[in-house]
Amino acid sequence: MARKKESSSVTKEPGRIKQMWQVFQMTRRYDSKAQWWILLGLVGPIILGVGVGILLSGGNGFTIALWVIAGLLAGILVAMIILGRRAERAAYSQIDGQPGAVGAVLKSGLRRGWIGNEMPVAVNAKTQDAVYRAVGRGGVVLISEGPQTRTQRMLEEEKRKVARILPNVPVSTIAVGHGAGEVELHRLGPALKKTKKAITKPEVVAVNNRLNSLQTQLPIPKGIDPLRARPQRGKIR
Repeated sequence: MARKKESSSVTKEPGRIKQMWQVFQMTRRYDSKAQWWILLGLVGPIILGVGVGILLSGGNGFTIALWVIAGLLAGILVAMIILGRRAERAAYSQIDGQPGAVGAVLKSGLRRGWIGNEMPVAVNAKTQDAVYRAVGRGGVVLISEGPQTRTQRMLEEEKRKVARILPNVPVSTIAVGHGAGEVELHRLGPALKKTKKAITKPEVVAVNNRLNSLQTQLPIPKGIDPLRARPQRGKIR
């Protein structure tokens, strides 16, 4: 019993307030302006609530107190929203530029109505450049990871493939990066959301299933563990 209590205390997750404090510390470490934006989001509604209360209360202290409480609650809500956005941006800044960063965003950072996969649909083994795919109300969006000079051809090839399979579904492209005409990693979600709606929600699922069913994968021989497989010397020669 004592061991069970010890193990449960060790694996016990931190409380909500402690988690928020840890998120704030991480965000402040990578975003020096985050704390000032959060403070502004907290204090601004409170000041607004006090001002409105004084103007509309007619000197009634109870009414002023209600407006102050409303401003405090609104300030906490705004501060939490700002913290969440800044924390997300700080987290993306840590993986920005690394192979697979776009896949991480597509896996956990997409808004409702969009379906993404952390696995790319095309990869250049030498340069680690990749093309990812997302399907939503705006149709099919192909997202490149790597310099545009190297990924433009990959994007065009994948765009032709999708257009050949689904000729009536719009296909657009996004290049992730920091150059001209590119979208920064933390802005990928909003960029997808800006695409013009062209298909319905049921069609989104149907299109995604259609593309997944036709996606080619390298066959693995049955009975062989790919982690233990070794090349045969004769074939190498």
